Amino acid sequence: MGIAGAVNDWFILNRRDLPWRADGYPAWGILVSEVMLQQTPVARVIPRLDEWLLHWPTPAALTAATPGDAVRAWDRLGYPRRALSLHAAAVAITERHGGVVPSDVDELLTLPGIGQYTARAIAAFAYGERHPVVDTNVRRVLARAIDGVADAGPPSTRRDLAAMEAQLPSDEGNARLFNAGAMELGAVVCTARSPLCDVCPIADQCAWRAAGYPEYSGPRRVAQKPYEGSDRQVRGLILAALRKSIVPLSAAEIALAWADPVQRGRALGGLLADGLVVGDTELGYELP
Repeated sequence: MGIAGAVNDWFILNRRDLPWRADGYPAWGILVSEVMLQQTPVARVIPRLDEWLLHWPTPAALTAATPGDAVRAWDRLGYPRRALSLHAAAVAITERHGGVVPSDVDELLTLPGIGQYTARAIAAFAYGERHPVVDTNVRRVLARAIDGVADAGPPSTRRDLAAMEAQLPSDEGNARLFNAGAMELGAVVCTARSPLCDVCPIADQCAWRAAGYPEYSGPRRVAQKPYEGSDRQVRGLILAALRKSIVPLSAAEIALAWADPVQRGRALGGLLADGLVVGDTELGYELP
């Protein structure tokens, strides 16, 4: 007996009221939300998502804007290349799919910025198709409940999808519910550092609990470097300055964002290479 039934029953009664879970929420909104939720907490995404969809309720609407408009609206969500990817995806959807977000996973994977997780999430949550959807929270739930280990370790797309597929109900409705429920369980109950095992709906089925909660001893994921003082911070400061300006900024004005010329030059060079900034020392720098 799998864990899906208990997880689904719990999720129906306990799920958070999130915008993208509303009945009839558009496929474009789900695509945008999934991209925004990559490496960004839910609480920060919701207001930005609402504003984004107010300005650009369809892919065609975003296509009519510039990539720079998308970067400016992205504000401080982090990893702003996602804004460029969203704009490029909107263009592709408008030109190749008549403005309709495709439901087929293989077609979704051809869109800029859409990877294995996001493609399956859109197909499952926007169109109700039966696909295993695996994020960090799902991987942790499966690792603990099924494999009896504290952590899933480094991700493996093939292994992780197979593990979720083994638990996924056969019918589309319950499969969609379980995909969302397993994510929710990992986000609010089976958390990384302080799991709430006493209120977990699958505590009696959890292999990790039955084994006495052994510590994880497998390979570790690479820890993210601190943000403060990093090139990421400098990139963010340069972009913040450019968002505030309606005209190109000179190199001297860019220099006000960060004192260290070597690190500033490296960060600016990276932004130029990524297409997040355009210009040069003679013309000045601006958003694309």
